[in-house]
Amino acid sequence: MNFIKNFIKEEDGVTAIEYALIASLIAGVIITAVTLLGGNISSLFTALANKISTTVK
Repeated sequence: MNFIKNFIKEEDGVTAIEYALIASLIAGVIITAVTLLGGNISSLFTALANKISTTVK
């Protein structure tokens, strides 16, 4: 009976689950941001590189 009471009072598992949910939420936001902005950033760097190479020549 004491084992069951201690098991119910134990909060380590709950904390680990909360951290896992927070980490997965952050990872989802990062993946979404990279997916949405990846093409725009690539185009920006390409345009910048073209301007620099034109100016240097």
